[in-house]
Amino acid sequence: MLQLLLELGNLKRLPRTGWLLRGVPYPESIADHSYRVAIATLFLADELKAKGLEIDVERALKIALLHDLGEARITDVPKGTQSYIDKEKAEKKAVRELLLTSPRPKEYFRLWREYEEELSTEGKLVKFADMLEMLIQAFEYEKTGFRNLDEFWETLKKLQKNEFYEYFKKIVEDLVEMRKELH
Repeated sequence: MLQLLLELGNLKRLPRTGWLLRGVPYPESIADHSYRVAIATLFLADELKAKGLEIDVERALKIALLHDLGEARITDVPKGTQSYIDKEKAEKKAVRELLLTSPRPKEYFRLWREYEEELSTEGKLVKFADMLEMLIQAFEYEKTGFRNLDEFWETLKKLQKNEFYEYFKKIVEDLVEMRKELH
């Protein structure tokens, strides 16, 4: 397990490549992103629970913490590169191998798949939190002066099609409105 924890330290050092390619000189790390996805997942899941939806908050948090695990080995592969390689296959292999020395390899791999393939309510919620976090980060970079990030905002269409959009529409609309005020 120690070797796994050491290798996962790569997530703290590896930048989110999409931002780097768009000229952000010191972009967030994969771990920075994963942290806010986990926090967003916690808040969103608790909000859904308060609204009477059946959701396993602990399961959702586990999925959030595992969702970018494979990037410790394959890095954050930017969208433009993904058309040249089979990112899904590579990430699946990396996650499977990484988890071999974890306490519950099969369980953790199943949880990772729940996110990747949106197989559960919790997996779908983490996917929503992941997209929302990326848009929040794009807004923060635009707020500091970066203006060539429109391609990241294309994710808004996917976010709006997510089953959780109706529950969190106000958050998304407020973010979009704040962005409009920047331009």
